[in-house]
Amino acid sequence: MPNPLLDIRIGTMVRANLDDPAAYIKAILPLGFESIQPFFWQTLGGKDLPRLAGQIHEAIGDADVVVSSLGVFGNPLESGDSDRGVLEAWETLIDHAHLFGTSMVSGFTGRLRGKPLPDSLPRFREVWGPLARRAADKGVRIAFENCAMDGNWADGDWNIAHNPDAWELMFNELPDDNLGLEWEPCHQLVYLIDPIPQIRKWAPRIFHVHGKDATVRWDVIREHGVFGRLPFVQMRTPGFGDSDWTRVISELRLAGYKGAIDIEGWHDPVYRGDLEITGQVRALDYLKQCRGGATYLPNPA
Repeated sequence: MPNPLLDIRIGTMVRANLDDPAAYIKAILPLGFESIQPFFWQTLGGKDLPRLAGQIHEAIGDADVVVSSLGVFGNPLESGDSDRGVLEAWETLIDHAHLFGTSMVSGFTGRLRGKPLPDSLPRFREVWGPLARRAADKGVRIAFENCAMDGNWADGDWNIAHNPDAWELMFNELPDDNLGLEWEPCHQLVYLIDPIPQIRKWAPRIFHVHGKDATVRWDVIREHGVFGRLPFVQMRTPGFGDSDWTRVISELRLAGYKGAIDIEGWHDPVYRGDLEITGQVRALDYLKQCRGGATYLPNPA
């Protein structure tokens, strides 16, 4: 009988550009991760995707672990050599997602560099319209991460999908059902946005969730304001930040979300480097507790 607790799995991201990502996966699975998101930074790095998919399946073996999605993070809207490589990577991952046992690819929308956010919308439609159709033909959903990458409404280099006002514009341009969000509360806290009502409004577009949090340093804000000399917010691993993940997960369940929360590490100012896995294991245990730590018992009725 299926375990409804696992309607929302708790997993982690894995750098697919590593020399041997399958070995890394095999090493960390005994820690209790329930899903993985292999991801690439800009380029696929010459990886043989069918071979990589086979290696990852072998590393997972008979463990109850799924590949929640594939990720590629870069700017497919611009025309530089690396940007064209990002676009090709999106096409390739969409075509090969089924080999990994997943039906989702995620990443940044891209952006016209140095331009106000709305200026990117025509190019967004030009690029993502065909990609959305390509993905739909293969039963694949596309999830845009809500990370600003230090951009804002007036300027930026990477991504337009970082603000709910931008989401309105994006999905008005392309209302395709297989386009959605890779959402996390961290990037909302950076904007001082309450993530809970956002879940209620945007739940139909939330396809994938990243497990990353933030701490808002209100003492810094009161003395120095935002975007001053001192950072007013710090990205944190779940369990060390401000978000109430019990409430986040409850709202996701109430909205009918079924999928994964994959921990995005490598950002916490404390639990990084030699403490990276320590922080991730704490996040894994914490998020499982927030999801519901009691043993699942089938309803006898």
